[in-house]
Amino acid sequence: MRRTALAIPLLVAGALAAPAAASAQQPPASRCVLQFEPLRATPPRTTLVKLPSEKYNVFQGGGIRYRCEGQTVTLEADSAEYYGDRDVLYLIGAVHYTEPRVTVNSRRMSYYRLEERLFAEGNVDAVLPSGTSMQGPQAEYFRQTPARPRTRMVATGRPRISLAQHDSLGRPAEPVLLVAERVLMEGDSLVYASGRVEITRTDVEARGDSVFLDSGREYARLMRGPSITGRSERPFKLNGSLIDLYSRQRLLQRVVSSGQARAESEGMVLTSDTLDLRVADNRLQRAFAWGAGRARVVSPGNDIVADSLDVVMPAQKIREVRAVRRAFAQTLPDTLRIRTPERDWLRGDTIVARFDSVPASDTARRPRVREVVALGSASSFYHIAAQNGDPTRPGINYVRGGTITVALREQQVQTVTVTDSAVGVYVEPQTDSAGAARAATPGARVTRPGPAAPSRPAPTAPRPRTPARPRS
Repeated sequence: MRRTALAIPLLVAGALAAPAAASAQQPPASRCVLQFEPLRATPPRTTLVKLPSEKYNVFQGGGIRYRCEGQTVTLEADSAEYYGDRDVLYLIGAVHYTEPRVTVNSRRMSYYRLEERLFAEGNVDAVLPSGTSMQGPQAEYFRQTPARPRTRMVATGRPRISLAQHDSLGRPAEPVLLVAERVLMEGDSLVYASGRVEITRTDVEARGDSVFLDSGREYARLMRGPSITGRSERPFKLNGSLIDLYSRQRLLQRVVSSGQARAESEGMVLTSDTLDLRVADNRLQRAFAWGAGRARVVSPGNDIVADSLDVVMPAQKIREVRAVRRAFAQTLPDTLRIRTPERDWLRGDTIVARFDSVPASDTARRPRVREVVALGSASSFYHIAAQNGDPTRPGINYVRGGTITVALREQQVQTVTVTDSAVGVYVEPQTDSAGAARAATPGARVTRPGPAAPSRPAPTAPRPRTPARPRS
């Protein structure tokens, strides 16, 4: 086995964080009792129409302002129409609504006083106390009341939501841009978005049909065909049926992709039913993969499959890969000296691949495999370059044992150590008297039960007509 270069995608460094913390909810407001006051020094033009119900329809122009009695709530506009029987106020032109929980600007607005509901349309611009803002063609805002303890805003027509972010020290950070067909915000902490959802930061993009964000719990869920794409110096892509993101103090700590999960990065592909990625200091530290469909990691020339994978990679540098239960790893032989359609492989109940340590500051070098160990019912098959230099007729080595340890240097097999009931076959090509290669003679098969056999370098030269000894 020439090498076992296993690498897991470097995911989610500096990825999505949850929105900023929710602002403290104020006590529910009582229903608004409108009080009129002039907006400008010149009184507005006013027309009153008395109705049979003794109520009035009021038409005003020239700048108007209404306040809610006993509350810090104001509505301003160029003109207004109030219909007494329906208790509805229509505001037209340069509409500005403000209260402690939100500020809304638009071209037109309808205020349904009995429902404490506002409908704004035309260049709607809303800002929440946290700094989160919304721009879109229309939005519906439900005021906080004794029967409705939390405010609600529903924006349609593909609005753009800028979710305010703060770092662990509470300082403003880069906002997250959310765009969707429909967005519902409850209070200043819950966000529901549906219909071609796009979430964007400078270093990462997320897509999905539906998204849920809870800044209070620092949790986010992407649903129905979600994906996350990193655009930093180490690009990556993560897919699945469902993706969950968990943060703490505004720093991402965990990402779980379930249902046909797939991660791609730097030529590596990791697939499984579930991928569980752990993050610290904006760098991936560990990855777990498992599921009924088996876990698999593939890179150019390398492939490893098992019931589950555990990847330890502090500071995004792979240190160890552990494949558990029915583990199988295969790789291409040394293509410079060997030409064969077959691959080298290693099998066992568990396979552990250990990598050379590389400083986190060294981004040019990739960690290389220095040792691969197969534990429990282990077996291996690998090719050895022919001494006569014929790349089409390599030697073949097959061994079985309780444990097989393959030591590598510069991605080349140096020694193969077999312990516990070692059994092996080595087959090498033979040459006739003229030196022409001909069919190889199988080596003898020998069984050596008992203590572990000593380490032996991998054969490099053919030994004609000599029975092969077990690789030990």
